[in-house]
Amino acid sequence: MPHIRIDNQPVTQITVIESEPGKQAEALSVMTERARFMARQPGFISISLHRSLDGRRIINYIQWQNRDLLQSAHRSPEFRSAGNRPSSLASSTFL
Repeated sequence: MPHIRIDNQPVTQITVIESEPGKQAEALSVMTERARFMARQPGFISISLHRSLDGRRIINYIQWQNRDLLQSAHRSPEFRSAGNRPSSLASSTFL
């Protein structure tokens, strides 16, 4: 039986963002900018942003070639910069 490396398999990250009342559009705008950055990083496959009809949530569905490359993109200074974080508009839950 061949050895299967799970750590080198494609990975999907689903993030649920709870936006402040009335700030879903602003939070979505910030998430769109972050998505543009992520799309230029090594290992990127795809990203989809979905907003709820009630104006409270954004779902971020991202696929990457492997977990290590995704974690590397998340650790980059550009991604982690304060101006690129939606924390003042929303809270996140990773699934």
